[in-house]
Amino acid sequence: MAGRRTFGNPVPVGDLSMLILDPVLRKRAGISIGLVQSWEEIAGPRLASRSRPEKIQWPRRMHEDDPFEPAVLVIACEGMAALHLQHETGEIINRVNAFLGFNAIGRIKIVQKPMATEKGRPKPTLRPLTAAEKSKLSVTVGKVEDDALRASLERLGATLIGERKQ
Repeated sequence: MAGRRTFGNPVPVGDLSMLILDPVLRKRAGISIGLVQSWEEIAGPRLASRSRPEKIQWPRRMHEDDPFEPAVLVIACEGMAALHLQHETGEIINRVNAFLGFNAIGRIKIVQKPMATEKGRPKPTLRPLTAAEKSKLSVTVGKVEDDALRASLERLGATLIGERKQ
């Protein structure tokens, strides 16, 4: 039965949110969520942490026979990032066009705004594990054959146990 929804299969929340957010972003800002999510690969980590694409301003076409004109990508950034961004506009335009698959962007407009910094959750201070906890953890992950996986699981276990209070 086509169109019938099956239950029980887990779906990542990010996929569900993209179904909701992508049409809204396209309508409001003319931009896709894929461009926003891929901004770090496009602009590089140094610029991506201090800038973000705001919207794509498409020129108005009075008639459908008018020739295609590239759009303007509006990028919000703060302070000195504007200067760095200005020096790399040609490269960023090429990368965005490559990402979109056609020459959609002709120029960049830089808007200076304070950017919200991602502080995230502070790292908890971990207490040292007791000898009994270390041995129990070693026994628990000891049957894992892959050395890298076993070491990863051991670090994870030590972190989880170390967060608990004695």
